[in-house]
Amino acid sequence: MFSKKQIFTDEQKKQIVSAIQEAEKLTSGQIKLHLEEKCPHEALKRAVEVFHKLEMHKTTHKNAVLIYLAWGDKKFAIAGDAGIHAVVPANFWDGTKEVMKSHFKKGEFLEGVLFAIRETGSHLQQYFPHQDDDKNELSDDISEG
Repeated sequence: MFSKKQIFTDEQKKQIVSAIQEAEKLTSGQIKLHLEEKCPHEALKRAVEVFHKLEMHKTTHKNAVLIYLAWGDKKFAIAGDAGIHAVVPANFWDGTKEVMKSHFKKGEFLEGVLFAIRETGSHLQQYFPHQDDDKNELSDDISEG
């Protein structure tokens, strides 16, 4: 069971980091998960704040993605950088968010997050395929606030 301050077990966090590493093998994009218990305002606005606080906007190709989850408040968002928004359709994240939402409604937080990570890697691969000289510009570790 989870403590009140933790949604994922240590083993589940390892699965998440592994999923990020696997997804990033498909794309030059950078993927990060940020967890908080409480969200002080609208989820996307908070995700953008965290995105900048983590300096995710400083990647070479401006193609970083933050998956934000405020589990205690049941809020989540996906925030992508300017390079992504310059090339993808406006509703790019809608399908991913709907599947995440359906998992979360059933209490399947790990499944929802893993789905989002895998989908993000797959989607970004179309626009930002992995290159031999790509560097991992952001830590794959989960950030928490």
